[in-house]
Amino acid sequence: MASVEKVPMLQEGYEKLNAQLADFKAERPIIVEAIEVARAHGDLSENAEYHAAKERQGQVEASIGDLEDKLSRAQIIDPTTLSGDRIVFGATVSLLDEDEKPVKYQIVGLAEADARVGRISYNSPLGRALIGRRVKDEIEVTVPAGDKYYVVKKIEFI
Repeated sequence: MASVEKVPMLQEGYEKLNAQLADFKAERPIIVEAIEVARAHGDLSENAEYHAAKERQGQVEASIGDLEDKLSRAQIIDPTTLSGDRIVFGATVSLLDEDEKPVKYQIVGLAEADARVGRISYNSPLGRALIGRRVKDEIEVTVPAGDKYYVVKKIEFI
């Protein structure tokens, strides 16, 4: 029997996915209505409105299935309950880049990731390179912009 892989996320990410799911479910009756209106126009083989509504219905149903799957496998992690000297999911990490410029990232799930605000996915190249590291560890990671070098300065669980 295959094991079900948990999807780690913060509470914020769980709530965001739930909100997206609710939005998609709310769209269902609107799509059904659009299909009925388009059907009333007659010949379905040449009916662009009908085909567009059916395509959107497929997209929405696929998104609902994907979100329900992620939510059913969600493992909500509260970073404030964590501790230790290694970087793990939820940790906030202060780094120095190769130019001695300080950068700070929190390791989060895919739903919460936004590099512009310092939140990177545990699954990103940098996130994978950071997991398990300690203060003073040097990290080399290949990202789309090229090779980057960092030194871990601080690990926090906030």
